[in-house]
Amino acid sequence: MKRPEAFHRIEPAGPVLPVVLDSPHSGTDYPADFAPAAPMQALRHAEDSYVDELYACGPRHGATLIAARFPRAYIDPNRSLLDIDAELLDAPWPGPAIPSRKTQLGIGLVWRKLDTGEPIYDRRLTVAELRRRITEYHQPYQKAVKDAIDAAHARFGAVWHINCHSMPAVSSVISEEGPGKPRADFVLGDRDGTTCDPAFTALVRDTLADMGYEVKVNDPYKGVELVRAFSDPPAGRHSLQIEVNRRLYMDELSRERSAGFARLARDLERMVKAVCQYAADRGSRAHHGHEPGHVHGPGCGHDPHHDPARGHHHSHDHAHDHGHHHHEHHDHGHGQHDHADNSAHGHDHAHDHGHDARKERR
Repeated sequence: MKRPEAFHRIEPAGPVLPVVLDSPHSGTDYPADFAPAAPMQALRHAEDSYVDELYACGPRHGATLIAARFPRAYIDPNRSLLDIDAELLDAPWPGPAIPSRKTQLGIGLVWRKLDTGEPIYDRRLTVAELRRRITEYHQPYQKAVKDAIDAAHARFGAVWHINCHSMPAVSSVISEEGPGKPRADFVLGDRDGTTCDPAFTALVRDTLADMGYEVKVNDPYKGVELVRAFSDPPAGRHSLQIEVNRRLYMDELSRERSAGFARLARDLERMVKAVCQYAADRGSRAHHGHEPGHVHGPGCGHDPHHDPARGHHHSHDHAHDHGHHHHEHHDHGHGQHDHADNSAHGHDHAHDHGHDARKERR
């Protein structure tokens, strides 16, 4: 039987730039074995609806786009594999587990309840079910993001990664800032300047602000696993989380696109173009194999590493290595957002999923 498709990856349509966009929470393909008790309408409020569409412009400008197909209520690819909720399982988890604040709230690696407090299941999951969700969905998605970042860094000597999300217009009952608080148009998260060069955060902030948007940085969302695990600014690996307010482009009750969708998509394309130009300028300088000032950006006219598959969608499912530093992390609750033991699960994970005590989000 064919394994489920965990994600799709869209390659740049022209010359490749060291920019990776990922949308981990926009998936809408609900697996048949999910079997939730909560109604679909309630489950869909956990989706970052249409975020993959809002950033679909990326490949036209040289960026690689990766988007999850599965919903984050099924398993959250922006969580650590250590974030196991023992209350959700019918037997002890055989591997290491370090429950976070989100797990205490019931929204860890696999959600136990919605942000309203409504239970998702009327049963407990088996250990085998959780293993399958990890190996068939969570691991393939994280590996896809890691592989794209690694490939861009190897080629250009630097990479700029944007972790793409949307947020409810107002905070929920378990949000850090308390319920009913209006959100800004955009919130950028770089974990207090630790996941990317401050100049990159400033570029995105200023580009959006110049278009008239209210932009906050690390308030209240700082970023969670994907920006933490794959960033290393001194080594030229820059990751930034971007949250866009859903009121700008959709009706949160009906889940339908609003009249503002087209404008927001155009504005995000302007932002993505600015990021791609920024990366083209700096990536070429970081790549020691290029002459100073030579930019492999849109319109440069050649691509010495041409990929004949560029421009096509690729679906992948494969396991990968998540070596862990077993540090406790504090995860301040937010209703909508935020590995397993190698010997117990046969997983080999190549990237570090350690945690620190800084506030995180999604």
